[in-house]
Amino acid sequence: MRLAPIVTALILPLAACDSGPSVTATNATQAEVQEKLAASGAGDTIMVQPGRWEGAMTIHEIDVPNMPPEAKEQMRAQLSRTNNFVSCVTEEDVKQQKAFFTGDMDDKSCKYDKFSLSGGKIDASMTCDRGAEGKMAMTMKGDYSADTYRMDMSSRAEGNSPMGAMSMKMSVNAKRVGVCRGTEDES
Repeated sequence: MRLAPIVTALILPLAACDSGPSVTATNATQAEVQEKLAASGAGDTIMVQPGRWEGAMTIHEIDVPNMPPEAKEQMRAQLSRTNNFVSCVTEEDVKQQKAFFTGDMDDKSCKYDKFSLSGGKIDASMTCDRGAEGKMAMTMKGDYSADTYRMDMSSRAEGNSPMGAMSMKMSVNAKRVGVCRGTEDES
């Protein structure tokens, strides 16, 4: 399981200047949060510096109650390592203000229970209801600037799996380290 690309796609666009936008929303779709960001002047602000970003994702806790003990220990051993990742943010990405922490705009199953972005801080919780596939709840809290971020996240997924509900707690730290080198996919 490669979580780093997913986490990068959700978090890297967070990086913003401390004087950047101030946005709050409750019970809002991803599109509504995106609209509030646009209305706040986020489009006039460089929300993330282009260049090479390097980071580390650490899973602190994972629980799958009905998983066999041997499989659970193997999964914990694999996921407990710090996973490093690298990505390249281009000038074009910056101009387009891509997916500013609103995820997949076509996914209508998710809503922000709360979303607060202001003064170098983010605090958000989201719930996704995918019908027969199950439900997921996620919280995110952290600090950001134009060239660094730190995020603590937790999630809980419930569905029709014989393994039962799954919960996870993790943290991500990343920073801009210079220009893109063209080797970002080789992390």
